[in-house]
Amino acid sequence: MNQILEQQRAYERRQLTALGEELTARGITTVLLVDQNQRLALDVVDSKFRTRRIHVHLSFWWFYWGDQADERVSCLRLRKAALFVEAAAQAGWRDGEQADLIVDLRKIADAYHS
Repeated sequence: MNQILEQQRAYERRQLTALGEELTARGITTVLLVDQNQRLALDVVDSKFRTRRIHVHLSFWWFYWGDQADERVSCLRLRKAALFVEAAAQAGWRDGEQADLIVDLRKIADAYHS
């Protein structure tokens, strides 16, 4: 892993760890993990015992847990972000599968090559 990627990974870990600590202090269950795609994530349990994975989108400085406008919040103000995530978790995550903001450019390129 090159130095820039290592720094980005360290930043993601710090942000997710800090968010997890804020949410845990508010009584919300969280688990920091590395997902099947080797991405850092924070699993957060809602009021209905459903889990969503929160990721850090470094290009936009967001915490996000879906692809809708109300499923992301700036990570620049941690306490405000924690309050936003807490409110979303207490209201319950959106029904259905969790969408992702990451676009796999290889799939797009493969579509043009076939």
